[in-house]
Amino acid sequence: MADENKKNFNEMLNNSKDMPKFQIITDEKSIKKYGGDRMYFAPPIDYDKVMRLAPFGKLLTVGTIRKYFAEQNGADFTEPITAGIFISIAAWASFQRADDKTPYWRTLKANGELNEKYPGGIEAQKEMLEKEGHTIIRRGRKNIRYYVKDYENALFSL
Repeated sequence: MADENKKNFNEMLNNSKDMPKFQIITDEKSIKKYGGDRMYFAPPIDYDKVMRLAPFGKLLTVGTIRKYFAEQNGADFTEPITAGIFISIAAWASFQRADDKTPYWRTLKANGELNEKYPGGIEAQKEMLEKEGHTIIRRGRKNIRYYVKDYENALFSL
């Protein structure tokens, strides 16, 4: 996110933006991709609450959280763009607080990938995950990405 030092992420986290809400989509390509037409939008604070559930040494993925929200709310899927944004907001809000931290570093992108948009970027997330016993691997030559090795074995069930 741009200008993190100028934003109040805790204020953003607690702004529901008229969510939760549902939307029926009509685009056939999207319906096929997501497996239905009933799309759910969770408010930012709900992402923070779920991210707090993962205990030391356990992991979540954005996809797992989205699936959980859809199942809990009778939707076919949870909107993916706001999910990524709200997870970043939860991370930055935690970073701005002196206490009551959210363990955002335990929430990974798809396939166990680390999130470069978290406070401190890949290096900070890598360090925190390694402290919890995870092994981080590097993939790619030009477009280098970092992943938690065998992340599936450490997934937390919601």
